[in-house]
Amino acid sequence: MESDTTVRRIKLHTIQNDIFKDSNYAHNRHDKNGYGDIEKKSEVNSYLLREGVAALLVVAFILVLWGLVHLSLQQLVLGRSTGEFNALRARKHLESITSVGPRPVGSVENEVMTVGYLLAEIEHIREESMAGPHAITVDVQRPTGSFSIDFLGGFTSYYDKVTNIAVKLEPKNGAQHLMLANCHFDSVANSPGASDDAVSCAVMLEVLHSLANLSTPLLHGVVFLFNGAEENVLQASHGFITQHPWAKKVRAFINLEAAGVGGKEVVFQTGPENPWLVQAYVHAAKHPFASVVGQEVFQSGVIPSDTDFRIYRDFGNIPGIDLAFIENGYIYHTKYDTADRILTDSIQRAGGRYIRELVYAVGVALLSWLVTLLSVLIVALLVTLLGRSMFWYNHFYASICLYGAASTGKMILIHTLAKNLYYGNVQRLELGELFFDVSLVLWCCALVYLTQQGLCSAYVPMLMVAFPLTTKLLLSREFKQRGASVKYSILYLVGLALPYVHFMFLIWVVFEIFTPILGRSGTEIPPDVVLASLITLGTFLLSSYFMHFIYLARSTKWILTVLGTVFVVVFILVSCGVFFPYSSNSYSPRPKRVFLQHTTRTFHGLDGQVAYKDSGLWINSFDYTAMRHITPHIPEINDTIRKHCQEDLPFCGFPWFLPVKFLVKKNWYLPAEEVSPKFPMEFKLLSKYKTEWGTIRMSFEAKGPSHMSLYLFPHSGATLTSWSFGDGIPQFDLSGEYFIFYSHGLEAPAWNFWLEIQPSSTGSEEGMISMAISSHYFFGEDKLTPQLEVMLQRFPLWAFPSSWLDFSGIDFTKIFLINHIPTLSNGS
Repeated sequence: MESDTTVRRIKLHTIQNDIFKDSNYAHNRHDKNGYGDIEKKSEVNSYLLREGVAALLVVAFILVLWGLVHLSLQQLVLGRSTGEFNALRARKHLESITSVGPRPVGSVENEVMTVGYLLAEIEHIREESMAGPHAITVDVQRPTGSFSIDFLGGFTSYYDKVTNIAVKLEPKNGAQHLMLANCHFDSVANSPGASDDAVSCAVMLEVLHSLANLSTPLLHGVVFLFNGAEENVLQASHGFITQHPWAKKVRAFINLEAAGVGGKEVVFQTGPENPWLVQAYVHAAKHPFASVVGQEVFQSGVIPSDTDFRIYRDFGNIPGIDLAFIENGYIYHTKYDTADRILTDSIQRAGGRYIRELVYAVGVALLSWLVTLLSVLIVALLVTLLGRSMFWYNHFYASICLYGAASTGKMILIHTLAKNLYYGNVQRLELGELFFDVSLVLWCCALVYLTQQGLCSAYVPMLMVAFPLTTKLLLSREFKQRGASVKYSILYLVGLALPYVHFMFLIWVVFEIFTPILGRSGTEIPPDVVLASLITLGTFLLSSYFMHFIYLARSTKWILTVLGTVFVVVFILVSCGVFFPYSSNSYSPRPKRVFLQHTTRTFHGLDGQVAYKDSGLWINSFDYTAMRHITPHIPEINDTIRKHCQEDLPFCGFPWFLPVKFLVKKNWYLPAEEVSPKFPMEFKLLSKYKTEWGTIRMSFEAKGPSHMSLYLFPHSGATLTSWSFGDGIPQFDLSGEYFIFYSHGLEAPAWNFWLEIQPSSTGSEEGMISMAISSHYFFGEDKLTPQLEVMLQRFPLWAFPSSWLDFSGIDFTKIFLINHIPTLSNGS
């Protein structure tokens, strides 16, 4: 027995008698498109939309909602200061912190100047609030430790005397439970780090000031942790949560971070579990701004970044909230990340036949997606092969015009062909209803799948089911009486407005995050393919309920003509190189990131003597265009000096600062003079012996600058079984090598560590393991050499060359039991 359900409301080939019974319309199956003659076709057309009206309504709808998204993002002003939080005072903190310049771990700027400023301000707050109900305790922690992490393919991190400033605010009679607020005041080399993360520390200072001066005591205590080693892959937070005595009382945390510069801060991670934290945030924040979709995308690992949230969650097992600025990620970790770019307002805010027909229609929709995606990817590959990759980096909307026009036009073309050829004998109004149901079914499938997976982002398809379905049911009478009238179309779009404006906000978040990331995602991933895929996916999702209009429109030829013209014009402009990827515009910089390291490499042979030694400028591009745009400005940097990976050497024989060789496989090595740092690294073997269980245990000592990297490459048959790092279990990277990152603060002792290796059962003379160690000079008088300084000055203004000195050595004595291991020194 047939029933009129919420999913199936029409019955193909029969509903028209009800819709048109007052007009004495008789359905004729044998005439083309279901119409008997010109007069009847004209009568039916009165129930269909004109092409221009349909296009105008959809475009106006998208533009209005996009405007609402951007309008909401600009609503940063929270009103005049009430005295609770003074953004102007926080800005002074921000300017003072960033005025010292870049603050890498181990530098005087980080360990002395910034620490001194923070301690002075905290002491000022403590003295000012002494008469109040709160007590302030300050502890400067300089922890030492190590841990393994599966970030960037997996490596081990060792830190020595990095700096934490922990400030405990509690009632004068003490507190049993503590809340942790975390920021980091260190920065990457060559960047003043205003957004990442000086602004958060400025905010925390002002919050401390506000809370300390409350007249009513807090119920629980708050620990404000100003950590000084986050950019060294989350070291200081590990030192606090695993070693500081206050950590045992911490019950929850808030981490203040940045993946961009300014704008609204967004909650992009919460948990684990403990939904009360989110509820507390919603009640406390004047304008809560969060997305569970962001959390699930971030934690999926597709974004090559991480925050201290991970450390507190994994090593402290405490729930928390991760907030970050995400706008304008193009200048994140560059010289442009300055205090003046952060708005004061940003600181202030913080059945039967029908079922068969439905299945066929779903197949048509999915086929249109597949063909559209393949077509757009072909365009992206053509752009890449033409050498015009990343044209959109400085002209984002050009990518929308190219890939968006291609995907939209292709989808409309496929559905138009389906309408005229496959569905030639079916009434257009029936098709409009059918393809509305197709969209409904697809969103229902997404809702069921995400719910079964336990993903909180299931609320998105829920919105995309509930609102359109309710709207369509409310408009069913209007549709039956007048068809696709202008009134019906406007009301239909109004009903879609709420879920669509939220959905467009999510799309904005995705592009705001991923577009800048594609400019620093390495030389191996074609960014145009990724961006084109994202734009096409966005087109699929946004167009879902607009398929309804494709089948209700009288024609699509003018829409296709406009889209085709836009695509062709933009493709020609892109092919001609009109859209240059980079810009040095001070208001909206789009820098190309280039890494230059002046290095001297020393290689040892089996006899322990130096086999060979070379020096050069090791140059990497952190985006896909490599040196294509640099070579015209610096002819020496060309493909003739390309250096390929030496697979038999640890990490290709290059002094990697982090284990990212899988992202950056294109290297340029320009011969240069030998580097002679005033404070060279020293590395030596302290002891070597065979254990009672048959392994070889070796102890080493290294002395050098604040940043060093150790690389281990076990040979075939040999196994690295244990070491002194982390939990004692070696963790290798994606290619089976081992990377240990080391940093220290001021006045740290020598770095001592040991390894245990299980030799090959064959006792091969080829040895057990190759080792390499490099020292990185990010600041101070050893940072630059005259040759490196001259090279930096030759780069165009739109490039951001980040540079430092490396002094490295590879030990190819291929350590094994019967060989004597010589003492190695001076970076060998």
